[in-house]
Amino acid sequence: MVMDPINKDDLLRTLPPEWPQDLRPLIRTQVRESNTKIVVLDDDPTGTQTVHGVPVLTEWSLEILRAELESDGPAFYILTNSRSLPLPEAQSMNLEIGHRLRQAAEKAGRRVVVVSRSDSTLRGHFPGEVEALARGLSQDFDAWIVIPFFLEGGRYTIHDTHYVDEGGRLVPAAETEFARDKVFGYSSSNLREWVQEKTENAISARDVFSISLEDLREGGPNRVTERLMDLQGGRVCIVNAASYRDLEVFVLGLLNAEARGRCFLYRTAASLVQVRAGISPRPLLSQDELGVPQSGGGLTVVGSHVPRSTQQLRELLALPHVIGMEINVETILDENRRPAEIEKLVRLVDQSIQKGEDLVIYTTRKLVTGLAEENLAIGNRVSEALTSVVKRISSKPRYLVAKGGITASDVATKGLNVRRTMVLGQILPGVPVWRLGSESRFPGIPYVVFPGNVGGGDALAATVHALRLRQDD
Repeated sequence: MVMDPINKDDLLRTLPPEWPQDLRPLIRTQVRESNTKIVVLDDDPTGTQTVHGVPVLTEWSLEILRAELESDGPAFYILTNSRSLPLPEAQSMNLEIGHRLRQAAEKAGRRVVVVSRSDSTLRGHFPGEVEALARGLSQDFDAWIVIPFFLEGGRYTIHDTHYVDEGGRLVPAAETEFARDKVFGYSSSNLREWVQEKTENAISARDVFSISLEDLREGGPNRVTERLMDLQGGRVCIVNAASYRDLEVFVLGLLNAEARGRCFLYRTAASLVQVRAGISPRPLLSQDELGVPQSGGGLTVVGSHVPRSTQQLRELLALPHVIGMEINVETILDENRRPAEIEKLVRLVDQSIQKGEDLVIYTTRKLVTGLAEENLAIGNRVSEALTSVVKRISSKPRYLVAKGGITASDVATKGLNVRRTMVLGQILPGVPVWRLGSESRFPGIPYVVFPGNVGGGDALAATVHALRLRQDD
């Protein structure tokens, strides 16, 4: 059923008032006293878009996981990039990580709570990779908690329907460009119905549990705890939310339920991680905090093809100091022409960085498509080409921006050799910045992980301008 957009302010005014108490101090205390580490499996690197001071791992040996579990801090991320994989490979990876996490937690003497972080616009391997993760962890979960709310990106769940904010209008998620994804498309905006759709009717919409905004805003944490204590047998529970205060109420009720023995596996967008880990919100990064070096050119790599990314690319290329370099997708998919094209790009990028230019390399906007698995393979081949360019350049850029989840992951792990990095914070709402570690190809530079589905038309241009500003001063 097609649903019409709704004026955001009008809909929010119809809701009960938010819970009046700031619950973050209580949450932080309970997280600290619980000896629990929150481990976030991120299906692309954009899930760090609400946190700061948190490590990100790109490898997951038993020894590395144990060391991270024994370290200070409430949480860490494991970058799986599983959204770029076919379902069987994504399942195999989640099974392996779950198994190793269970072993590492036993050796470290640390309890873990696991978040399967995925897209706030409902794209990803659900329920397949969550089922595999649960098997790997070898736990009997009372419920899976599904929370796609993501304030920074304008994603709201109200009356069980998930919305995307587009210029002050709340558009039901199934009516957006994201629902037409060639691999992860869907037709249901109501999350109960979405669960039924994604499980191919294995779970009926009427059997999906729901925590309502009335539960959160009128009943408060105690009501949440009561409702969660009723869950057992691996139910699916969706959570409505329209503000961070709603998440605070839910998380405090959740912590109380877990303290009373309930066990949950989370499938969420990025906002929940900040609250569940007890991480305090912080302002956007300042120029000094970004720490952009003074010399050399900057590099932006755009692989995302969603219409929003194309609009942002267009506005970035309109900046007078930005130079664009288009990569023909059909050329790099041709095995005969691919090597020469990459060699040419490497040479031109090196020259541009040495001249101190702000360069953007981007793929042609004409989308080359096939069947679902073919689309993943095409996307991966394109990402490999972009990554090869970054891997082979010899000149150190002042900064690096990667636009799109698959692109950002491949550039980090394969192009920059990132193994462990720290999230500095955000340069724009929902746009995280990592500081590259000593093991990487370009230690110390800021690496901006720019999601394909975040920000207005000028967001990418504003990011590059902020990274350049210090040089212009």
